Amino acid sequence: MTSRGVRAGRGRRDRGAVPLHGRFLAVVLLVVLCFGTLVGRLGQVQLVGHTDFVAVTAPDTRTISTPALRGRILDREGRALADNRTSTVVTLERRVVATREDRGEAVVREVAGVLGLDPEPLLARTWLCGEQGAPPAPACWAGSAQVPIPLAEDVDATRALTLIERPDRFPGVAVTSEAVRVYPRPLGANAAHVIGYLGPARSEEVGDEAGITADTLLGRAGLEQQYDEALRGTPGRTVVEVDPRGLVTQVLSRTDPVPGRDVVTSLDARVQVAAERALATEMAAARKRGWPADTGAVVVMEPRSGAVTALASAPTYDPNVWTGGISAADYARLTDPRAGTPLLSRAVGVELAPASTIKPASIAATVRAGNPLGGRYDCPAVYRVGNRAFHNYETRAHGSISLRTALAISCDTVFYEAAYDAWRAQGGGSATTDARDPFITVTTGLGLGRRTGIDLPGEATGRIPGREWKRETWEATRERTCERARTGYPEVADAGHRAYLHAIAKENCVDGFRFRAGDAVNFSIGQGDVSATPLQMAVMYAALANGGTVLTPRVAQRLVDPVDGRSEDVAAGPSRTAPIPAGVGRYLRSALREVAVSGTVGGKLAALDPDWSVAGKTGTAEVQGRRDTSWFVSYAPASSPRYVVAAVVTQGGTGGSTAMPVARSVHEVLRTLR
Repeated sequence: MTSRGVRAGRGRRDRGAVPLHGRFLAVVLLVVLCFGTLVGRLGQVQLVGHTDFVAVTAPDTRTISTPALRGRILDREGRALADNRTSTVVTLERRVVATREDRGEAVVREVAGVLGLDPEPLLARTWLCGEQGAPPAPACWAGSAQVPIPLAEDVDATRALTLIERPDRFPGVAVTSEAVRVYPRPLGANAAHVIGYLGPARSEEVGDEAGITADTLLGRAGLEQQYDEALRGTPGRTVVEVDPRGLVTQVLSRTDPVPGRDVVTSLDARVQVAAERALATEMAAARKRGWPADTGAVVVMEPRSGAVTALASAPTYDPNVWTGGISAADYARLTDPRAGTPLLSRAVGVELAPASTIKPASIAATVRAGNPLGGRYDCPAVYRVGNRAFHNYETRAHGSISLRTALAISCDTVFYEAAYDAWRAQGGGSATTDARDPFITVTTGLGLGRRTGIDLPGEATGRIPGREWKRETWEATRERTCERARTGYPEVADAGHRAYLHAIAKENCVDGFRFRAGDAVNFSIGQGDVSATPLQMAVMYAALANGGTVLTPRVAQRLVDPVDGRSEDVAAGPSRTAPIPAGVGRYLRSALREVAVSGTVGGKLAALDPDWSVAGKTGTAEVQGRRDTSWFVSYAPASSPRYVVAAVVTQGGTGGSTAMPVARSVHEVLRTLR
């Protein structure tokens, strides 16, 4: 019994040992298979896919753009209108912020104490803009995470250097120098509207191809904008290795930046400051006489080359206000219409009624229409067109006079009649094209109604309001005009002006596309809808002075490499011949000289003779709801013109009272240049 029991028990154990051994073998086999797979995969990675493995484990890199030294803007004598100065900057390595529990606050506060600065703005700079917890821009740092943090700029260099003497106390702190854009005002010349200023790059402008980063400064007006690419140069590039935190571990390669080229201009600081001071002086004098004299401009250019010698605008501003970033308050002031919108260039970007300064073109148009150049013309006090009376200045009659005298004394009624006759010859109000209109042909041929092509941004077009312009304008504004015809102008306080505007709206709603007789006669004396910039009038008078060539004005003369001195001339713009016969041109030059001798400014320029005889024309533009605009456009010497001077002051009175003295002061400086 016992032996059977023992055998029976042994038998049960033997049957159980078979599956246990099988499970053990299965586990061993699984381990072998996994190990084999691992070894095989390792071999594949090392022998077959090693390039992929290298790519995955390659160090992370970043490319840092280093701005080039910006080129200077110089006047023709080499005086710097825009330059760079050195700023001492204290920086902090980003690893100090990344590796310390207090984000480097203790170090930053000690740095602020040495520099004598408030620590809070410095602490704000340790945050990257967009980083969680960062203060809003511009307090945060908008630059690259791979470059040292610029804690403070324009600091005292002596204090800053003490920081690097104690690296144990100020770990990661360094002192560097960087270039800052400045506008030095040589001889007192501001030239803000022609030089321009810099501003930070917008998000859509940022790109590796152009080397523009978020902290790159770009030209935003004037020559700074026009020649930005040449001035900016080529940025340097540094490739660095970074760890998972974005901190730089080593520099892999470096390409130095290439400095920007200098822009040498045709501006002369002596003439520029003379124009600015004359404008300010005469505007102040006009205000004392009771005129608002709120804005003004002066353009000085050479009639044989188109080179711009000076370009002044008032009100003006100090371009240094943009250095380091402009405040919201300063920007609001510069763009405030109540302050005259100082950012706006009155010389290039504003259109004004040219008034009688357009009359030389009207004489050429009168002759082109078939009237004799040497004929006699009646100058009555009033000229009637239908039921409208068009008055001469001060409603004075001068009898039968020549076209020369009509220009010298500025007789309006002579031009009214010539323009009305030409309008009727074109078909009157039924004409639909300007093709044969002598007044439009001559004025557009002299450069009015189109941009001059000057190498400055923001140029206005001006307006020559012919038949085609009238129809285009009517179609674009008809809906609003007809609405006003129904509602009138209840918001206008003056009853007479309110009724006038309502009547005009009713008339224009029906057939505002028509070029009426009144449009033609107003056009002939530079009134009505015609408008031009001071620069356009300077170009027109340059063409009269040089014998009939309409030039493209240029401010920049050449681009100069500051390293090797090589220069590249700025290409001259296109030119064309004005539609004025040579004989008519000579007659006009003689008549313009007569203006200064015995005409509307007779005797007031005598002090400049005989070595600097001036020829020119005054203009007094009437503006609805405002006081008269004062014009004087001239050139000298009359016998061999070297310079054109166009001066204008809005709400400044007659041309002879305000604009002419501005131009006279500029001529007094021009005569001294040789």
